[in-house]
Amino acid sequence: MKKFICVADIGPLDAAVKEALEVKANKFGYTELGRNKTLLMLFFNSSLRTRLSTQKAAMNLGMNVMVLDVNQGAWKLETERGVIMDGDKAEHLLEAIPVMASYCDIIGVRAFAGLTDKKADYEEQVISQFLNYAGCPVFSMEAATRHPLQSFADLITIEEFKTVERPKVVMTWAPHPKALPQAVPNSFAEWMNATDYDFVITHPEGYELDPSFVGSAHVEYDQKKAFEGAHFIYAKNWSAYADPNYGKVLSTDKTWTVDAEKMALTDNAFFMHCLPVRRNMIVTDEVIESERSIVIPEAANREISAQTVLKKMLETL
Repeated sequence: MKKFICVADIGPLDAAVKEALEVKANKFGYTELGRNKTLLMLFFNSSLRTRLSTQKAAMNLGMNVMVLDVNQGAWKLETERGVIMDGDKAEHLLEAIPVMASYCDIIGVRAFAGLTDKKADYEEQVISQFLNYAGCPVFSMEAATRHPLQSFADLITIEEFKTVERPKVVMTWAPHPKALPQAVPNSFAEWMNATDYDFVITHPEGYELDPSFVGSAHVEYDQKKAFEGAHFIYAKNWSAYADPNYGKVLSTDKTWTVDAEKMALTDNAFFMHCLPVRRNMIVTDEVIESERSIVIPEAANREISAQTVLKKMLETL
């Protein structure tokens, strides 16, 4: 596998999940794969789970790991073509990328959406340059429009916890005080649509996602109706996608907060969230602390999704 930016890159999902569970059962069984190989993790944006889980995954495989915080420990990088570089950015990605690639075997990139220019965000201008110019395998540690490592971990978690063959999975918008990208919900929708689950998206009017990610999902504007009979509730906030409100917060309506009353409408559903989570905005304390909350096992599976991806990349070197 030379790149990992979307669900199509991982191959058949049943085989990917099976491989991930094999990795989970024997985390240190593939250390020879990574011997004398180096991973460069490049962060344009902050991270907790992604940084720690991916670094641990690489270490499990015997790899050397280098971590670079672009905005704290390096020259500021220009990402756009055709600009006159007379400002505070001293180096362009077009030179930086091949230089960085010469020091490593695999590159992971984390670069969020700017939420001001939808065209630039949805063209994935940062990670696409790494794919074009690195000359080595590249994977996304969250890009402008997708977060595939998170979605792969989500899928692994659902497969581990599901009690019926075809569970009803509901992704619900929930309020947040800041404008957040659509990457996690886009990616989750893309991965769920690639399964045979009964997949529902619920959100207030105005928060419609890019139709290419919504795909075959059923969109329900009545949150309580959406929750009925659900086996998994995946809560997430996102900012508006449609013009002219792209990247804006249209509402912080707390009637959309996931609480015990809404969870009671489900078929004893598990609660999921990618973390970090704003308690009593996204979800109440009662729900996230309940025995049906699986946010911690979900986060732990970030190590497994990353290790599976790295393993598949190392096998192609």
